[in-house]
Amino acid sequence: MRALIQRVSQAAVAVDGQTIGEIGPGLLILICAMQGDTEAQADQLAAKIAKLRIFKDAAGKMNLSLKDTSGAALIVSQFTLAADTSRGNRPGFSTAAAPDRGRDLYTYFTTRMQAEGIATANGSFGADMRVSLTNDGPVTIWLET
Repeated sequence: MRALIQRVSQAAVAVDGQTIGEIGPGLLILICAMQGDTEAQADQLAAKIAKLRIFKDAAGKMNLSLKDTSGAALIVSQFTLAADTSRGNRPGFSTAAAPDRGRDLYTYFTTRMQAEGIATANGSFGADMRVSLTNDGPVTIWLET
């Protein structure tokens, strides 16, 4: 699985002009299931993200996790994280999981984040979404299982 996480002071996702998910301080998680990905990889990724120490402590150092800060996660499916640009200028997405499998792993990943004690909000799998955020830092990290 691939994830691009951004530390945010707020983030929201809208479909057809209607906000369907929003959070205050926490993480925007753009997530992509790849061919061959498993629930075990989703477990690993959720645990890593929940405990990743990228929030400032009282001394201003990145020493606290999402769990430590009681922050929330806005989880948005993003199959374009599977983009292959090695041949030409048009990205290919053949390494992304098939849509049904991708949806299952996206849903599973959300439940794993909740099991880690993280409040979550979600986008809509496969929808044309508008994501807005206020990046905090900025802190943006790429993770891959």
